[in-house]
Amino acid sequence: MSAPFDSRPPGGFRIITADERMAEQRGIKGVLTGISGIGKTSQLWTLDAGRTLFVNLEAGELAVQGWPGDEVRVRSWEMARDLACWIGGPNPAMRDDQPYGAAHYARVCEAFGSPAQLAKYRTVFVDSITVASRLCLQWCKGQPQAVSDRSGKPDLRGAYGLLGQEMIGWLTHLQHTPDKNVWLVGILDKRLDDFNRPFFALQIEGTKTGLELPGVVDELITMAELRTEDGRPYRAFVCTTLNPYGFPAKDRSGRLATIEEPHLARLMEKIRRPLASPPAAQLQVGLPAAAPATPTTSTTAQEG
Repeated sequence: MSAPFDSRPPGGFRIITADERMAEQRGIKGVLTGISGIGKTSQLWTLDAGRTLFVNLEAGELAVQGWPGDEVRVRSWEMARDLACWIGGPNPAMRDDQPYGAAHYARVCEAFGSPAQLAKYRTVFVDSITVASRLCLQWCKGQPQAVSDRSGKPDLRGAYGLLGQEMIGWLTHLQHTPDKNVWLVGILDKRLDDFNRPFFALQIEGTKTGLELPGVVDELITMAELRTEDGRPYRAFVCTTLNPYGFPAKDRSGRLATIEEPHLARLMEKIRRPLASPPAAQLQVGLPAAAPATPTTSTTAQEG
């Protein structure tokens, strides 16, 4: 799971003992994806409203109208970046002229107030990463990198290159938030490859973010409509990479089954549970038994 940014001065080094590492309280960082209308935003109802901050980028809170928790409305990329810095704290690897550095954090704290206000929240629910990527792309198109040095005309390659850097930097900063769960909601698309084979992918502007996102977060959960053997539909979380449906999924905890009930709070409880057996015993290192070779017609004729 996630680890906080190291705030020790440059050159500082200390080995973290096993007891210290096991005692650390770390948040879960995950992406909840699914087709539009499947009920992703409604997962807010499963969370503790008093300890959850709803970061609303999508302006689609009708599904959670009446939810009694706190909300922040974000309508620009600058606001999204400032909020991530305020939640995650300063990254000492960044220079003062870079986002998420000490100077950025100081400016954000002066504008938003003391980060102690965030102590009451255990979970940050961001809806949605799809809209965040659109806001980011709009901001990137107005930057110098999105203008050709030769012609002075807009350069989409430069804009999309900057988009990938900005989005991965934003996600990585949220992933290092030390003591909070961060869930990012995203829309899932069904597409066709060059051979007209269907596959699923997150609806995000640009390709870099979609490709690297699974490696950034701890959990990638697809909320999907499945069917029983007699054809009745039901909703479920698909949680593991090896699943028979082809949905994007990932479980870094090793505690989830391929199919889990669609209840985000109970899913996080299961992730935090102690393993019933040592982690090494969870690894499936064996290979399936090879099927016996079937003799071919030519081999049979030769033997005869």
